[in-house]
Amino acid sequence: MKCLALALALTLASLPALADNALDIPDYQAPAPQMLTARTLKTFDAPEADQGVAVDGDHFYAIDNSIIARYDREDGRLTGRFIGPNHGLIRHLNSCFAEEGRLLCANSNYSLTPMGSSVEIFDAKSLKHVGTHSLGMMDEGSLTWFDHYEDGWMAGFAHYDENGGLAFKDHRFSSVVTFDDQWRRTGGWLFPEDVIERMAPHAASGGAIGPDGLLYVLGHDRPEMYVLAKPAMGPTMLHVATIALEAEGQAFSFVPDGGRDIFTVDRHNGRVRQIRLPEVKLTDPDARRFRD
Repeated sequence: MKCLALALALTLASLPALADNALDIPDYQAPAPQMLTARTLKTFDAPEADQGVAVDGDHFYAIDNSIIARYDREDGRLTGRFIGPNHGLIRHLNSCFAEEGRLLCANSNYSLTPMGSSVEIFDAKSLKHVGTHSLGMMDEGSLTWFDHYEDGWMAGFAHYDENGGLAFKDHRFSSVVTFDDQWRRTGGWLFPEDVIERMAPHAASGGAIGPDGLLYVLGHDRPEMYVLAKPAMGPTMLHVATIALEAEGQAFSFVPDGGRDIFTVDRHNGRVRQIRLPEVKLTDPDARRFRD
């Protein structure tokens, strides 16, 4: 023990003395997000376009609570419609995305509390309901959107200050959560403070991983999209860019060709828009892509 203590004392004595101000560590300053603008390519009339829109190679699907209406992408012609009863078993379709002839949709019991959510699946050709997976009541909040992530899922959950919210959890408790393929939680992230406050008193109504591997989200009503990156460390995502666009929040979908076009809704005028997003640079050394 005496030899060990002597060796430790000699080691400490050999270290250079610290300057008086060596531990004055500066506060972290997040890089300023890029400010960009998107370009509208087409506009379609779709009175059902209230909660969001999905898109595949030939059609787009306007979504409103318990309604899904299918339209031709070329001429905007209505080709089919699913209508569920108001305040029924499917109460509030928040978003859908198209995949392999199906529509995968995020459903919740908004504006009821406690919050309950489910994943609902429709056949894109017949618009018949073909599958369901209930998430039940979750502390994370109300499911608003989800996307593939690694071997499972990434999902957005909302808390609200007003209608549909809980007295002990406001909009700041909204987050992104990851799951395995059996919907068992594996992780998640918080939204950056500036983004969560821009979405107040609501949360991210739509989200998807873009072709560049970054996460794109729309709030409830502002005409701006937020681009987020996975942090190199810590639980909070990084705000990479804000994109001004002709969409009043809500759910959106990327076109399936791997490009940068999205379909969005103008909910107050019953319209769907095809919009081209600008390229987003990833310059922050602490920023990572969610998908390579």
